Order: sequence, then structure tokens, then C-alpha cells
Amino acid sequence: MDRGAGARREGDRQGRRGGQADDPGLDQLLVRAADGDEQAFAELYDALAHSVLGLACRVVGDKAQAEEVTQDVMVEVWRTADRFRPARGAARNWVLTLAHRRAVDRVRSVTAGRVRELRAAVMEQERSFDVVAEEVEVREEQRAVFRCLTQLARELRLPLVLAYYEGLTYAEVAEALSMPTGTIKSRMRQGLRRLHECMEAAS
Repeated sequence: MDRGAGARREGDRQGRRGGQADDPGLDQLLVRAADGDEQAFAELYDALAHSVLGLACRVVGDKAQAEEVTQDVMVEVWRTADRFRPARGAARNWVLTLAHRRAVDRVRSVTAGRVRELRAAVMEQERSFDVVAEEVEVREEQRAVFRCLTQLARELRLPLVLAYYEGLTYAEVAEALSMPTGTIKSRMRQGLRRLHECMEAAS
């Protein structure tokens, strides 16, 4: 048996399984897509969409969002294919770089949305604090807790309300109030101490 031929066949199989990054066929498809060749783009899509989806899933961590990222990326590939330069790198790497950037942008967008929601919750909590206090069960201990809470300074009261009534973690409270986690922990300890003193005095 020709060992060299066997090795070449094995290398070909490895390349097909691993999806070699320097596939000249993909480079040509992308160049043709840049010239408006829709068939070339369709073949490029079939060849790379799965890899783009896998990368997006790893970065975003959510399949539905990763599928949206994949569609956005492939549309961007079609629109900007003329920016591809084969001399600077392989088509696969070029497309996956676009995919990584778009996936990171999606994560940042989702995170920013979460921060906005938390800040909105802070504002709503501040506006509805008195209403919430009136709607709780009217046991004497609860009334005493809320009376003491209202006597705390805002910077001590808000972290306690967000943590114990909204269920946020230290990190989420810190993010919502745009403060270091250490500062939030310190204020919560101080607030709890003053709340305890108030409760003791009321009993």
C-alpha cells in the first residue's frame, strides 16, 4: 500500500471533518458573492451557517438569540462581501470574525437592557414605596419594620428594599444603583443595624 497516498486520504478526511479555515473554494465563493452572484452566496451560506451558529451559541448562550445573530451575520456577509480581501486571510476566518463581533454586540445589548430594567425598577420602587408599605399585611411587626424603613436615609433604605423585597443579589443591587458591590454591602450592614435599633426602641 502507498503510505503517502494513505496519509493524504486521511488528511483529506480530517480536513472535511474539521472544516479547514484556508479552503480556497470558500474564498472564491465569497469573491463571487461580492460580485452579486446569489448562487455563490447560497453555497457559502450552506458551508458556513452552521459554524456561525455554533460560535454564536457559545458567545450568547441562548440558541434562539444565536439563530438571530446567525441570520444577521449572513445578511451582513452578503452586504459587505466586497470588503473581503483573500490576501489578508481566509473567507471562513473573515466570516467568523464578523460573527464573533455581532454575538458580542448582542450580549452587550442584552446586558444593557437588563441594567435599564433594573434602574427602571429602582425608580418605580422609589415612587411606589409608600403604596407598597400600605399594601403589606397589617401585622404589627411588619408595620414596625416599614415605619423604621421610612426613617432610614434613602441611600440606606434603597439597597435593603431592592435586596429583601425585590429579591436582587448584592451584585444586581450594585449594578442597579451604579455603585461598587463593597459599598452596597457596607450600606446594607449599616441599614440593618439602624433598622434593628429602631425595632428595639419600638418594642
